Amino acid sequence: MSNRFVLNNISYHGAGAIKEIPGELTRRGFSKAFVATDADLVRFGVTKKVTDLLDEAGITWEMFSDIKPNPTIENVQAGVTAFKASGADCIVAVGGGSAMDTAKGIGIITTNPEFADVVSLEGVAPTTKHAVFTIAVPTTAGTAAEVTINYVITDTEKERKFVCVDVNDIPEVAVVDPEMMATMPASLTAATGMDALTHAIEGYTTKGAWELSDMFHLKAIELISKNLRDAVAEAKSGVPASGREGMALAQYVAGMGFSNVGLGIDHSMAHTLSAHYDTPHGVACAMLLPIAMEFNKPVVADRLADVARAMGVDTAGMSTEEAADAAIAAVRQLSEDVEIPKTCAGLVEGDLEQLARDAMADACFPGNPREADHDQVVELFRKIMA
Repeated sequence: MSNRFVLNNISYHGAGAIKEIPGELTRRGFSKAFVATDADLVRFGVTKKVTDLLDEAGITWEMFSDIKPNPTIENVQAGVTAFKASGADCIVAVGGGSAMDTAKGIGIITTNPEFADVVSLEGVAPTTKHAVFTIAVPTTAGTAAEVTINYVITDTEKERKFVCVDVNDIPEVAVVDPEMMATMPASLTAATGMDALTHAIEGYTTKGAWELSDMFHLKAIELISKNLRDAVAEAKSGVPASGREGMALAQYVAGMGFSNVGLGIDHSMAHTLSAHYDTPHGVACAMLLPIAMEFNKPVVADRLADVARAMGVDTAGMSTEEAADAAIAAVRQLSEDVEIPKTCAGLVEGDLEQLARDAMADACFPGNPREADHDQVVELFRKIMA
């Protein structure tokens, strides 16, 4: 058996890293960039930090900012049309997971037009050509979409999200500049940070985990545990600190791992909550994380004990079971400290059957280390009812 690992060709990290963008484009002979971003980032001048650099380098660009928080099929299709009309020859995605997921869909369909319906990209997509050359610039510290081979699209008609997995969609260049994340409010900092922690813990406990992915996930868990509280405090106070830079790196490191080994039941359920109730993805992941860890504990207690140690818990003298419980408690405490809600608004008993069916159909579900039946998934959802 062989294990595949896919990463960006090049990535830049640290304050001021966005200054590398023009050089990466000019060296490759690109002449016009399609800047995929969202309207709020334009309004707050975040995207301008990148377009100003393009202007200074004499690189023309056209902006596409009609991107929804949970991008839809129609959203991606509109982007494909806009890209073709723009005459651009490359994409610069600036934003959180929504902007980068939309850019991935645009890039893939442009080079593989037979997938123009978008729905046919669900699962492991059999595309034959790499997406349009893309530089991804995250403005949140959580999704790691800039380094993953995954993206998530919403089917509004069926009220479901579907996951697309494709080695051809990964951006060639990732630019992880913590200064691009400086406008994140505290609530978003907390939610995206807990999303990153979920990536790392699920990636460490998923069926596909192995030594190479393990080292990324354990380091990410350590970095998030050390930096997330400070990053949230920094967002609240506006006083620069090291937390945001630590989280920028941590979420990328987590992405390097989980993109290559998959996730589990937490993400399959979180995708379902977001599709039905528009629950922010990171909040959904965080609410479900300790619940999923408890469910999986019978088969991954030793790995959860490792998680506890990575989170800074002194497990000396503890049994494996006790250390696993300590990991779950540490996750609950971190979530509480950064003010993540414990229950899902709008979730009612009458929805549980459909939610369970949708979660079990999600592409992340098979990666869970413990098998779960329909009734068990219903019960897990019930734990986050108000």
